[in-house]
Amino acid sequence: MKYYIIAGEASGDLHGSNLIKELKKLDTTASIRCWGGDKMKQAGGDLVKHYRDLAFMGFTEVLMNLRTILRNLEFCMADIYQYKPDTLILIDYPGFNLRIAKWAKKRGFKVIYYISPQVWAWKENRVKMMKKCIDKMLVILPFEKDYFRNKWDWDVEYVGHPLVEVVEKAQAEKNDHPIGGQKWIDRPLIALLPGSRKQEILKKLPIMLEVSRSFPGHYFIIAKAPGIDVSFYDSLLKEYTNVSYVNDRTYDLLKEAEAALVTSGTATLETALFGVPEVVCYKGSPVSYQIAKRVIKVKYISLVNLIMDKLVVKELIQKDLTPENLKKELNDLIFNTDRKDQLKKDYADLKELLSRGGHASAKAAYSIYSFLTTKA
Repeated sequence: MKYYIIAGEASGDLHGSNLIKELKKLDTTASIRCWGGDKMKQAGGDLVKHYRDLAFMGFTEVLMNLRTILRNLEFCMADIYQYKPDTLILIDYPGFNLRIAKWAKKRGFKVIYYISPQVWAWKENRVKMMKKCIDKMLVILPFEKDYFRNKWDWDVEYVGHPLVEVVEKAQAEKNDHPIGGQKWIDRPLIALLPGSRKQEILKKLPIMLEVSRSFPGHYFIIAKAPGIDVSFYDSLLKEYTNVSYVNDRTYDLLKEAEAALVTSGTATLETALFGVPEVVCYKGSPVSYQIAKRVIKVKYISLVNLIMDKLVVKELIQKDLTPENLKKELNDLIFNTDRKDQLKKDYADLKELLSRGGHASAKAAYSIYSFLTTKA
């Protein structure tokens, strides 16, 4: 069969690559054309457009690049129409993919969505359109199945979270080059994950760095964001003697870290799956924060807490994100045995919840293949 897969971000490229591998196991004649990245290409997809040409974040940036975005949409539609796939598989990336879904459904293509837009947090009005345009929805967060069924009378399928298998694979790989190196081999490591964009890093990293002064017996390592020059980090680290950074080794860092200070987002879930005690950090501009407070309808900002539906990891948000508060929480994570034991139990429950019934990529591929072959 012919598959057309669209992922518009690095995480989508990762999950898309694992999905392609599993689809090829089930369908040995599979022909896969895709938008994504290097991982999807290496997995056997015929890469049409790289996600680095698609990533426009924020209201202003989207407006400035509107002409490029519209050209990409037009090109994508023409390419799908010419390729005539048996199914279109959309991975997250809702701003682009929901427009493609609406167009594709009108033209008779089967539309499968893998990794739902987070409509339960904001833009709920999208769901009515999604129900009309999407033939099969595969969700990766356990509460999403009940959300769509109870609130929208939509029967979606929960396949588990694909990060579980990704982290398990990383944990099994041997690391011959310790993060700290010989100089810091006897010091425990604290991981700093301040985000992927300069604007958000500048809001949070200076606060994280101040905390390092209170822990001279620890070594603090920043997970450097891809695409940001080292000079950017060097300028921020001049006054700190026990801080450094690594490039493209976030998982190696989490495998060794005693604790972590993490920007809200997928990284909070990755950190938990590695079993690392963490403090979740968020700080935006005052205007952005006030808008978010009014628009986003969730109790927590961390995926860990949202999935578990309770406060598992501490969240320091906006004015609460101070060096003093962060120091207090980190100290508790390092030295409070009861808190570490409770986190260990909660993390185990989290992993069990996210991996029920096997690995997500294999389950998603099987569900897609079965859907297409039984409906054919």
